[in-house]
Amino acid sequence: MGRKKQVYATEFKQEAVRRALSEDRPIAEIARELGIKPHRLYQWRSEYLQHSRVEDMPEAPNQEQEIHRLRAEVLRLRQERDFLKKAAAFFAQNPS
Repeated sequence: MGRKKQVYATEFKQEAVRRALSEDRPIAEIARELGIKPHRLYQWRSEYLQHSRVEDMPEAPNQEQEIHRLRAEVLRLRQERDFLKKAAAFFAQNPS
């Protein structure tokens, strides 16, 4: 027996595509949260982009917001790197 085709509500698809376009996370991660396969979300996004007008697209963050977000991310990554350096040095001195 074949599998039944899963039918998704239009509102669900629209919300999934909105999240895929507006959130700064991988589509595969968003798809997992929604309980769908990533290729399905890629397909919906592609269909939306083909049929939508430019004014319908979600607003991109302005440059100042993006710079602020990136600087915060750089700071967090540097802190993580420094911590890992200290941990590696500690374990290198105390092998047991």
